[in-house]
Amino acid sequence: MAQLVDTCGWIEWLTDGVLVQTFEPWLSQLDQVYMPTVIQFELYKWTKRERDEATALEVIALTEQCQVVALDTAISLLAADLALQHGLSFADAIIYATAQQKNAQLITSDDHFEGLPQVVYFREN
Repeated sequence: MAQLVDTCGWIEWLTDGVLVQTFEPWLSQLDQVYMPTVIQFELYKWTKRERDEATALEVIALTEQCQVVALDTAISLLAADLALQHGLSFADAIIYATAQQKNAQLITSDDHFEGLPQVVYFREN
């Protein structure tokens, strides 16, 4: 099954965080990972704030190896429905809707997604 790694997984992987070993297998073949543009937004913003613009651009170049999925009307409407159904924020709803539309597993440690269908959730210790 295809996968989509949430922003938190990317940050763990990029920063050698506590859950790096958990997320690493899901990011070993980037060409098989879906990358919503909203995650690119979050990664660029986070990396530029925490590091610098050059590093942020390097991270975005890395994400371009994935299957980038732009926000379109179908994803937007599905995201709105999922936000209402599951109480998700805008970005979380877009991420989850993209995974649902692509029939991909969402890989995450974000507890907003815990228990949702097609989500592989890893609890932070």
